[in-house]
Amino acid sequence: MGYFEGKTVIVTGGGRAVLSDGRCGSIGYGIATAFAKEGANLVLTGRNMKKLTDAKEELERLYGVKVLALQGDVSAGQDNEAVVQNVINQAVERFGDIHVLINNAQASASGVTLADHTTAQFDLAMYSGLYATFYYMKACYPHLKKTKGSVINFASGAGLFGNFGQSAYAAAKEGIRGMSRVAATEWGKDGINVNIVAPLAWTAQLENWANAYPEAFKANVKMPPMGYYGDVEQDIGRACVALASPDMKYLSGETLTLEGGMGLRP
Repeated sequence: MGYFEGKTVIVTGGGRAVLSDGRCGSIGYGIATAFAKEGANLVLTGRNMKKLTDAKEELERLYGVKVLALQGDVSAGQDNEAVVQNVINQAVERFGDIHVLINNAQASASGVTLADHTTAQFDLAMYSGLYATFYYMKACYPHLKKTKGSVINFASGAGLFGNFGQSAYAAAKEGIRGMSRVAATEWGKDGINVNIVAPLAWTAQLENWANAYPEAFKANVKMPPMGYYGDVEQDIGRACVALASPDMKYLSGETLTLEGGMGLRP
């Protein structure tokens, strides 16, 4: 029996993406895999329904868990609170409770300079990342209060280091970082722990960015001293499993930076 047997974990941006060499290349799917190995019921959301369906089919086949795949695109010009509430309602109807919320989803026009950024590109980063995190946290709060659950949000070094060509992405991630710290302060009394992960993992998105904007990639992404990038499941996913465990409640409000294998490998 896994540690999260019978518990429900929501992972935004949980679709399965593939690297050019065929390996899994999405942090959301790596996280979902780590929790699936612990027996969790999974709710996967995202914009691309095929990636979500691929993730659902593989996780159910390999680990025998129950997976609910739901499209949950948070974007400008629509009733995003209703979109997110629909996901939460279906999750509760299917599984009863919510124990862990992981806000991983993020889209952006990385590689575009601040002067060249359009409002639409800025909105893309803000809505898919910062606003989505805000709406999911608000909608999940009463359920997490009931279960004494956990929230894990995703930040980035882009804002800390001023990465070239990542103004909107950095703004969204720094907003998430600040909001998470406030939530940790406000929700601690409710038994909810809130933490931030700032990962560096080799993903399909990072691979595509490297191919599209090689100069920006070279300027911003450095190989960690250990000589390899973090693994989406073994480093990032297993760290999230640890942070969501009751033994880690005292870490609420902390930022965990994972670079090049500095995660919690067995």
